[in-house]
Amino acid sequence: MASRRARTGRGWDASPPRTGDAPAPRRGRRARATGTDAEAAPPRDEAEVAREICLRQLAVRPRTRAELAGALAKRGISDEVASAVLDRYDEVGIIDDAAFARAWVSSRHAGRGLARRALATELRQRGVEGDVAKAALGELDDDTEAETARALAERKLRTTRGEPDAVFRRLVGMLARKGYPPGVAIRAVKDALAAQSAEAAEFADQIDEDALADAESDLDRESRPLD
Repeated sequence: MASRRARTGRGWDASPPRTGDAPAPRRGRRARATGTDAEAAPPRDEAEVAREICLRQLAVRPRTRAELAGALAKRGISDEVASAVLDRYDEVGIIDDAAFARAWVSSRHAGRGLARRALATELRQRGVEGDVAKAALGELDDDTEAETARALAERKLRTTRGEPDAVFRRLVGMLARKGYPPGVAIRAVKDALAAQSAEAAEFADQIDEDALADAESDLDRESRPLD
């Protein structure tokens, strides 16, 4: 019987090629850069790297100067270079903390219903200076804040079930987490309950706004972390 030829597959079961049969390298293929070539490449300018980092950050959303400074520090950019790049961005208007603060307050109040106290905390976390933040928050007046609190309470009330007392506490807590002062939160929830049903309206009439506001204020001061 004639001997069978050994199968030479090309997959996982292929036999290793014989030394003399090694395929010649393809012509036209670009040679990979050697370690020597990589070492010969000139180092990148630190300011150029800093600018690229800033532009990538700004492509996602507007940033404050403090946020960009933090991003540069994490990437090892020196303070001197970072300051020079950020100063230039200040000059040409790429960085504008005042405009950032105004846009942040408007967007977060309209979109999330956040009150001035919560917004002040967010601006401080993003490195906005006190005077700049105060000016932006000043554009959100008491009437607008009260109207937003009432709208939030009414919307949440549509999907909240339970006894009026439990519902009242839950809604006041929701508004408090969004930064509304106790008095504003209590009045907003009271008005929303009064418009819901006769039972809720009767409960709302029994609410002593001033007494509850004082109690909530005391609890708020006790739970607030020390600076």
